[in-house]
This record gives sequence, structure tokens and C-alpha cells, in this order.
Amino acid sequence: MKMIVAPAGTGGVLVPIDEDGAPTGPAFEYTDSAATISRIEADEHPRWVWESATRMYPALLDRDVRIGRCHDLSLTQSILSMRRGEPSAHGAVDVDDRPGLFDTHHYPTADALIEWHRTQTTEIDASPGLRLLVAAESAGALAAAEMSFDGLPFSATRHRAYLEDILGSRPPEGALPPAMVDLETEIGEVFGRRVNPASPSDVVAAFARADITLTSTRAHVLKTIDHRAVPLMLRYRDLSKLFSTNGWTWVDAWVREDRFRPVYVPGAVVSGRWASRGGGALQIPKALRSSVVADPGHTFVIADAGQLEPRILAAMSGDRRMTAAAGSEDLYALVAGEAFGGDRDQAKVAILGVLYGATSGNARALLALLRRRFPDAVEYVERAARAGERGEVVHSWLGRACPAPPPEWWSHGDARARGRFTRNFVVQATASEWALCLLAELRRRLLAEPDLGELVFFQHDEVVVHTRNPAPAQALVQESALAATRLLFGDTVVRFPLDIAVRECYADDRSS
Repeated sequence: MKMIVAPAGTGGVLVPIDEDGAPTGPAFEYTDSAATISRIEADEHPRWVWESATRMYPALLDRDVRIGRCHDLSLTQSILSMRRGEPSAHGAVDVDDRPGLFDTHHYPTADALIEWHRTQTTEIDASPGLRLLVAAESAGALAAAEMSFDGLPFSATRHRAYLEDILGSRPPEGALPPAMVDLETEIGEVFGRRVNPASPSDVVAAFARADITLTSTRAHVLKTIDHRAVPLMLRYRDLSKLFSTNGWTWVDAWVREDRFRPVYVPGAVVSGRWASRGGGALQIPKALRSSVVADPGHTFVIADAGQLEPRILAAMSGDRRMTAAAGSEDLYALVAGEAFGGDRDQAKVAILGVLYGATSGNARALLALLRRRFPDAVEYVERAARAGERGEVVHSWLGRACPAPPPEWWSHGDARARGRFTRNFVVQATASEWALCLLAELRRRLLAEPDLGELVFFQHDEVVVHTRNPAPAQALVQESALAATRLLFGDTVVRFPLDIAVRECYADDRSS
């Protein structure tokens, strides 16, 4: 069963539809969306069809209403528009969630949503891969809203103490913290005059007075300079990044009730990877890790898929030797034994070179060796590269399309650069699909067994579950990875092993 959701004013309209999108009953109005949707969810478990989970779902979460399934029309339209080579008018929805703002969005009518859904269904039903991709993308949108709402357990007190230990006391607004002020003073003393370490022109001029010519003020350039100011400059940069990116202002904006509450943006990158709006959600930098602390009686189950993209390539290409290697715990080691005399580092360089189109240094010789031993795997990505060089569109395993080249590309575009992009796209986008299916499966299983924990973090190929019961939660993660593999590749012998750790603090080294 599916249910169209069309908000209107303070209420809205619901319309039951069948799998093809045809209404199966009359539309009926509601005045309390949370109460109505909660009741129908409990009784019928429909797939909710709405304009955007990003726009609709947070209001339900605020009322403690969670749903199992949805069809996100906006995210689906982005996928389909890209496949047609059209700019998407329904991309990731940018919602300003600051409190006190009125929702002035004009929602589509029920009739418009029914027609929109019917059009999409006609296009999607021709491809089982697309059906899976759309279902996973929509499930990901629900997971994103839930993780933003629930938040990642985070000790604001511990992080503020860390900031004071590294930067000194919190400065007044517009001022620098004491540690940065002291470093600026030391740098000035070394050069014999005041230098602003944040100003590239000041830094270049200061070194020029010391008869040192800088081609850039980037860190890797500074590290080649033998001068007493260099370590001070590098330290200043580190402190400046911490202060501006994850300092006191960041804590005030993004940590509430000891939860880091970012805003995830599913499907924001052309490969299907997520982005985030503010807060730096898609990474947990070292400065934050010691403050990511589980609630009392809880732990984190942290699962990371290793060597994901090479394993994806093996499964997609069906290369016999590569597939056999990907059936082991360490793909690089098996490839090294097959083709590189046991040299794992050379095997890794060669495989990554295939994925990213590396041709410099000794990469060409390594690639030639890899091509002889694993011809189908290498040909798979090289075929995608050649298509890109011709200006063609390539697709992921489930059918996500890469962007078409812009009109000006045909007259003066870089064919090799586009080939490198399409070479990597077919693998990276499929890796994103595998991770998204893992996330969707894990979310579904956790909804069925809520005592096993909650999803609190997702990035690319890593998921984190916050739980009182780590052993069964680990099993659930493993089962979800196996299910994702079967969904994409059937009964392949390729394995996607997870590195799973159980920690009370994200920064801990202790693991199960």
C-alpha cells in the first residue's frame, strides 16, 4: 500500500494509491498530520509518497512519529533528471531549520503528486536496479532526518575543556584565543617585526626579507623551508583551523543537550554520496573524537568497510582472478601474490591507479602488469574512461548517471580529465549504492528491534550504532552488509568485510 501526502495550510490531504500510482480510494483531509500518520503507520505500514523527506519528516519526528518506508519524489527526480541529461529542478531540498521561522513553502497538490509519482513509476519500473536505487535513496533520506534529530552523543563539557587546554580561555567575539595571540607574538619576534600569520602576503614578505622566496604559503611548501618561524606558522595554522571549524561558536551552533545535531544532505554529490549543511557532519576529526562519548550504559558499534571500491570493481567486472582475491579478508595481499611477487604496497598502488587513472612514475608499468593478470577488471574501468573521453554518459551498477559534459566541453574540453572522472564514477557511485543499501537495511532492522540501538552516524562507508547491546547490534550490522551485497550482486563470492569496533568513546583504541 502507498499513501500520497499533500500538506495544505495547517492540515493536508491523504490519498491511498496502488503500486502503479492509481488511487484506490477517495482522498481524505487531516488536520493533525502527526496523529493521522502515526495511526495509519501502525495499522497499515504504507510506503508514504511525499515531495521530500527532508521537508516533511522532521516535523513528524518532533512529535515522536517514525515511519518505515517512503518514496521521496524530489530525490527520485534528481536521479531521473540526471539520467535524461537534464538539470534537476528537484534536487536536495535546502530547508532552514532555525527555530522561529515560518514555513512558506508551497507544497504540490495531491493531484500533482499523484501525477508526479505515476510518471516516475513508469520510468522506474523498467529497471529493477533503478527501483532498488530509488528505494535505498528514499530510505537514506529517512535515516538522515532521524540521525539529525537524534544526534550523535557528544560531551560539550569535554570539548570546551579541550578547547581551553589547546587554545586558552574563550576570547571575546571577534578576538583570537590566547594561544594564537602568543604564537603571533613569537612569530613576530623571530622575524623582528609584526607578521600576520593568517595573511599570505605578510608571510611571503616576511620570508622574502629573510632572503627566502616562497612560491606558496601552503603547509607542504612551508615544510621544505629551514627557518625557525616554520613550526610556529604550522602550529598557528592548526590552532586557527580548530578555532574556526570546531571552536566555541561551532559547539554553540551544533551541539544541543549533549548531542551533535548536523543536517545531512543525501544524494548531494553526483556519485550519490552525502554532504552536510553546516557542522562538518561527514567527518569526525581528531579534535572531536575524544568528545564523542556514549551515554552511560551504552557503547558505540563502529563499522567500517575496508577496501570497498576495489571489491566493488571485482564484483562489477566479474574478473575471475580479481573476484577470487576479493573473496578474502585482504584483497591487496591476494592481488600481490597473484601479480606483484607478494609486494602488497605495489598491488595497492596499481589497483588505486586503475580506479583513478594514474599514469605517472612507475604506475604505468604496474598497470600493465595488472592488466595482464586481471584483464576484465581493468577493461571495465577503461571502457568507462573511453566513454567519458567521447563525451558519453556512464552509469553506476544500479543506474545512477554521471553528469553530461557541458556544451562548451565539445569545443575545448579536456577529454582525458573527463575519462578519469567517468572511470572512477562507475566504481565510486556503485560503492555509494552498496553503502546506502547497508544503511537502509540496518535502519530497517533497528526499527524492528529498537532495543538494539539507534543509528547515530554515517559517512561514505562507515556506520555507527549507539547501543546497550553491542553483541546483537554487531550481528545486525554484519547481516545488513551481507544483505546489501546480495541486493546488488546476488550470490557473488566477493566479500565486503567490515572492521567493527565497540567503544565507549569514539577515540578509544579498545575494540571487540
